[in-house]
Amino acid sequence: MEFADESRLHNGNQAAGLYYPLGEFDAENVGIDRVSEDSTRLKQLGYKQELGRGLSVFSNFAFSFSIISVLTGVTTLYNTGLNFGGPVSLVYGWIIAGCFTMVVGLSMAEICSSYPTSGGLYYWSAKLAGPSWAPFASWITGWFNIVGQWAVTTSVDFSLAQLIRVIILLSTGGTSGGGYEASKYVVIAIHAAILLSHAVLNSLPISWLSFFGQLAAAWNVLGVFILMIVIPTVATERASAKFVFTHFNTENGAGVNSKLYIFILGLLMSQYTLTGYDASAHMSEETKSADKNGPKGIISSIGISIIVGWGYILGITFSVTNIPNLLSKDNDAGGYAIAEIFYQVFKSRYGSGAGGIVCLCIVAVAIFFCGMSSITSNSRMAYAFSRDGAMPLSSLWHKVNKQDVPINAVWLSAFIAFCMALTSLGSLVAFQAMVSIATIGLYIAYALPIFFRVTLARKSFTPGPFNLGSFGVLVGWIAVLWVATISVLFSLPVAYPVTDQTLNYTPVAVGGLVILTVTAWVFSARYWFKGPITNIDD
Repeated sequence: MEFADESRLHNGNQAAGLYYPLGEFDAENVGIDRVSEDSTRLKQLGYKQELGRGLSVFSNFAFSFSIISVLTGVTTLYNTGLNFGGPVSLVYGWIIAGCFTMVVGLSMAEICSSYPTSGGLYYWSAKLAGPSWAPFASWITGWFNIVGQWAVTTSVDFSLAQLIRVIILLSTGGTSGGGYEASKYVVIAIHAAILLSHAVLNSLPISWLSFFGQLAAAWNVLGVFILMIVIPTVATERASAKFVFTHFNTENGAGVNSKLYIFILGLLMSQYTLTGYDASAHMSEETKSADKNGPKGIISSIGISIIVGWGYILGITFSVTNIPNLLSKDNDAGGYAIAEIFYQVFKSRYGSGAGGIVCLCIVAVAIFFCGMSSITSNSRMAYAFSRDGAMPLSSLWHKVNKQDVPINAVWLSAFIAFCMALTSLGSLVAFQAMVSIATIGLYIAYALPIFFRVTLARKSFTPGPFNLGSFGVLVGWIAVLWVATISVLFSLPVAYPVTDQTLNYTPVAVGGLVILTVTAWVFSARYWFKGPITNIDD
C-alpha cells in the first residue's frame, strides 16, 4: 500500500466515449490556472465541476461510516446470527467477513484513487474493461450498483420503521402487557415519513449534509461504546466467556443441521452490515483531494466499523442467557432479540424497562442517520448515471439546484425506496426478495470493476496516489473470489423443507435483475448507450 507521485501521467480517456487525453488539457484550452487541482483532475476524466466541492477527508469517511453503521446492521440482523450458530457465528463470523471486506475495500480504494468521480463503480468498469467492452461493462455495473443502493435504503429505513414499531410496543406494555402492535400499514406509513424527512435533509446544501454526516459518525461511535458498556454492566445475569466464545447454537427450527451450513447462514448478518462504503467514491466530486481522501474514506470506514462492531457484538452477547426466549415471538419485544435484551436487562435490575427503551432510541437515531446517508449516496449515483444518459428521463435526474444539489435525484431515490418497500404489504417473503439485492447485488457491483482491473486492465491500469503496489492484482483476485463465494453461499436455502414461504429468493431477485439489465441492453441500450461520456464542451 503506497502513495504514488502525483506527477504521474494518466492514460487518455478514449475508452467508453471519453475523448479527452490528458495532453489536451493545457491552460490555453480549459484554463487550468483558474481551476482547482481537483476540478482539473475531474476534467481529465471528462467531466466539469457541477457539485460543490467542500467535503474534508473526515466528512467523506463519515458518509461511508454512517451507511455501514454497525448499530444498524448488527441490531436489525442479530436475530439471524443468534438463530444460525449463535455466539460463535456472531463473534467469529464478524471477524471473517470483516477481513474479506477490507480486502474488497482495498481494491476499490486503489481504483477510486485513479478515477475519483461520483459515477464510481460503473465509471471504473468502463475505463478498466477497455473500449470494446466499456459500454456493456458500465451498463451492467451501473444498474447493479444503483439498484443495490436503492435496496439498501429500502431495507435501512424499513428496519427503522420496524424498530419504531417495537419501541411503541414496549413503551405501551410489551406483548405480555397488552402493548400496541402497529399493523403493516402503520409500519409502511412510518417508513414513508422517514423517507420524506431524509429527502428534505438531502435537499439542503452540502455544508449541512457534511455536518450531519460528521454528527452521524460521532453518534455511531459513541452509541456503540455506550451500549457495549451499559448493557452488560446493568444486566443482573451475564453469559460466561466460554459461552460467548465457544457456544454454537444448532437449534434453529429451520431443519438445518450441518454446523458449517449453519455458520454460513449466520454470516449474513456480518456481511449485510459491512456494505455501503462505496459512498466515499460517490461523494468524490464533492471531496477535496479526492484521489487521496476518497480511498482513505473507504478504508477507514471499514476498519473502524470492524473494530467498534466487534465490540458491540461482544457487549450484547455477554448479556445473552436464554436464546430461545430472545427469539420467541411471545416475548415482550415480539421476537426482536436485541430489543428484548435491552428491555429485560433494565427491567430485571430496576423493575422497569424504560432504560432499555432509551437504549433502543440510541440505535434508532443511528439507523436514521444511516438512511439519510444512503439517500445521499443514492442520489449522487443517480446523478452520475443520468449524466451519462443511462437512466430513463436522464436530463431530469441530472439537474442540480442553486445549492449544487442534485435535487431531482434525491427525491427519485426516496420515491423508489418507498415503492420497493410496498412489497412488504403483500408478504415479508416478497420484501426479503427485494432487499436481498442490497447485499449480493451491491457486492457484485463492487466486484465487477475489480475483476476488470485484474484481467483486462492488469497491465494497462495506471494507479493513483493511493495504490497497493505489486500486491494489487493478488488482493484484487482475493476480493473477486470472496464475492463469488458469498454470492453462492447466500443463495442457498435457509430452511428445509423448501416451500414458497421458506425459499431463499436471493437468486431469484439477483437473477431477475441480470435478466432485466441484459435484455434492456440487447434490445435497446446497446444502440445508444456508449458508457461514460464527457459533459465538457469543445
